[in-house]
Amino acid sequence: MKRIKPILFILLFLNAFSYGQQKPNILWITIEDTSPQFVGCYGNKDAKTPVIDKLSEQGVRFTNAFSTGTVCSPSRSTIITGVRTFKMGTGNHRSNYTIPEFIHGFPFYMKQQGYYVTNNSKTDYNIGNVIEFTMQAWDESSDKAGWWNRKPGQPFFAVFNFMDSHQSRTMTNTFDWYKTNVLEELPEKDRIGDNDFEMPPIYRDSPEMRKQFARVYNSIKLTDNKIGELLNRLDKDHLRDSTIIFFYADHGEGEPRGKTNGINYGYRVPFVIWFPEMYKNLSPWGTAGVVTDELVDFEDLAPTLISLAGGKIPDYLNGRILIGKNRSKPAEHLILSVDRADNGIDMVRSITDGKFMYSRNYLPFIPQERYIRYMEISEIVQQMRSDLANNMLDPLQKSIFMERPAEFLFDIENDSWETHNLVDNPGYKQVLEKMRKQLDEEMRESRDVMFLPEYEIGLVSQTGNAYEFRLDDTKYPFDEIYSVASLSGKRGKDIAAKQALLLENPNKIIRYWAIIGLRSQDSETLKPYRKKIINSMNDGYLPVAVTASAIAFQEFKSKPAENKMKELCKNDNMDIALMAINYLLYVKNKEPFIETIRLVHEMPNRNYNVKAACMDFLGSLALVLNNPDNEN
Repeated sequence: MKRIKPILFILLFLNAFSYGQQKPNILWITIEDTSPQFVGCYGNKDAKTPVIDKLSEQGVRFTNAFSTGTVCSPSRSTIITGVRTFKMGTGNHRSNYTIPEFIHGFPFYMKQQGYYVTNNSKTDYNIGNVIEFTMQAWDESSDKAGWWNRKPGQPFFAVFNFMDSHQSRTMTNTFDWYKTNVLEELPEKDRIGDNDFEMPPIYRDSPEMRKQFARVYNSIKLTDNKIGELLNRLDKDHLRDSTIIFFYADHGEGEPRGKTNGINYGYRVPFVIWFPEMYKNLSPWGTAGVVTDELVDFEDLAPTLISLAGGKIPDYLNGRILIGKNRSKPAEHLILSVDRADNGIDMVRSITDGKFMYSRNYLPFIPQERYIRYMEISEIVQQMRSDLANNMLDPLQKSIFMERPAEFLFDIENDSWETHNLVDNPGYKQVLEKMRKQLDEEMRESRDVMFLPEYEIGLVSQTGNAYEFRLDDTKYPFDEIYSVASLSGKRGKDIAAKQALLLENPNKIIRYWAIIGLRSQDSETLKPYRKKIINSMNDGYLPVAVTASAIAFQEFKSKPAENKMKELCKNDNMDIALMAINYLLYVKNKEPFIETIRLVHEMPNRNYNVKAACMDFLGSLALVLNNPDNEN
């Protein structure tokens, strides 16, 4: 046996000590837009996901893992910072608002513990100053990044993001694009045919829909193949026995009613952790085929990884440490959230205990399948809208195009496709009341800053940040605001009377939630408040004025309201213009606004969301003209 020279031995020892070779390497595999229902190890016998299934067979599979949001950039905001979007003000998709300087991407803290941290390569962090933030967080963030550039003996944390199951592949891009970039990338034996799977009941089972939905299975299969290639490289580099592997999706399935929606189908994700023999002691659940129903969500990832690296958890992180000696107590419930996605405004707050999902819809006049251009251009959504217009959908399938109730309660343990809303079922009254109370308590404790309209978050961010703004009760009297916002979506004369009275409140955010709440009331209920609503068209706070104008046009056929809406669509503030156009998407009489919307679309200073909303308006107009009974 060849002897090692003393000086070389000392250098090797010091190198191992410096980089903490006793610390685990960590490989983090994220995929896009995927629900557990379409992965083999979660019980789908039609799926072809052998690589993911083997990780599950040899690791720990989570049945109650949830994204904190249901569209990519808000979800990734929580992943990278460890802070909830409704605390940070990052809930609206592809916004770029300022965050506090003391909040870092969590790999920053792993670097301090000697880790080599890389990201290959998606960021989409939904924050301001993202270039500096990203450079600070990672040693390398590019499509060439990986563990291979670290120093000898240095532990690594390497993230790889696979796009092949993204909504662009499964529905948005054309079918010809999908054939070239997904289907033809698969060997014949790996392909899943149009009739090789069970169609979920929330979609019409027809040849046209099957042709489109097969894209989901084939896109996930291509993803699985690429994950296999990555793991082969890990094996060839002889690193598997020292690497903990995390696998999960960034949120639920990118098909209609999934992604962007505040229900289980949008939130729940596949999630697996694989431990090598060397580090199996870190797993509190055991290893090799273990299944746990422990509740986890993306708020838990940052503290877990920092703890694994041996770092101190910053005070601003409130998530759990999932594994290792510092493991936190399991959670009893999780709070999840949805706000604007692209050009489609919305606001949903949800709570789950893994058995039930309760969701509070604050803008229920907007349907689950709201107008979002990125979805509307897809062939599957066009097919669904055509089927709706031709009365070919059953009541469940049709419901996603209609106004929502203020509340959803689903038994997600026994009703995985969320087909029965249990809110009015007396047998679930106790569950409903408990979850309502828990949600209220969590909202008040967190002081959810997304109860500010996006217009206001933009103003706040000019001189500060939403995270710190929400903590100042003189600027943001949250309890008062929330008590009014909690009425929004609830219907009835008593509720409307309270909302109408609050239109005169000195606080502009309270007036905003009062008028938003009135938008969900029916025509008969609104009649006594015609004068108040019309007066509110001239409110000095634009979010109030635009909402009041939308109601006055829809319910009272007011010509001044029509003119006001036309001007607001052209407003220089993009948040106000987007709000105005979104309201017009859900009025029945769209004809007076056709020329205005065409003009706005051609204006040179309009951002993507405003232009996209214009296109959705013009598309929805054709649907209404062809089917007068379809209000949406």
